[in-house]
Amino acid sequence: MKSKLRSSSATGPDEQLAGFIAKFDSPMARLIRSVRATLRKRMAAANELVYDNYNFFVIGYCSTERPSDCIVSLVANATGIALSFYYGSTLPDPARILQGSGNQNRFVRLAKAEDLARPEIEALIAAAIRQGKTPLAEQGSGHLIIRAIAAKQRPRRVAAKLVRAE
Repeated sequence: MKSKLRSSSATGPDEQLAGFIAKFDSPMARLIRSVRATLRKRMAAANELVYDNYNFFVIGYCSTERPSDCIVSLVANATGIALSFYYGSTLPDPARILQGSGNQNRFVRLAKAEDLARPEIEALIAAAIRQGKTPLAEQGSGHLIIRAIAAKQRPRRVAAKLVRAE
């Protein structure tokens, strides 16, 4: 995959991405890397737009470099990971697995990368690719683009429970 840098950092996008993922607890970091690898394989021509925002770490898979052409996103915080569909409210969902009630976005929580192979999730991804305004190229490889890094962020690790001595 080609990488493009869209930030002021001196490190490259691959190193920045690794640093963003390293902020998470080890099990969550492994899950993020595993889901990313599966999505990368499924949509090799998609551009990966990365946002390390206040609430969430997001990798959007887009047919162009525009966020509005996002097909699906990997979304993670300290407590879990989800597959978010930018135009999810218009996707066919006969299994009724999509969550969310906004005007546009819908998501599915993932427990493991293998969840992406579930037929109902694969059908949602295929439908999202088909409905894209700009078609996803069938060949080639996309770029890794760091789009935004928030100066202030919620913790990416689960806080340890305080144990009170009684």
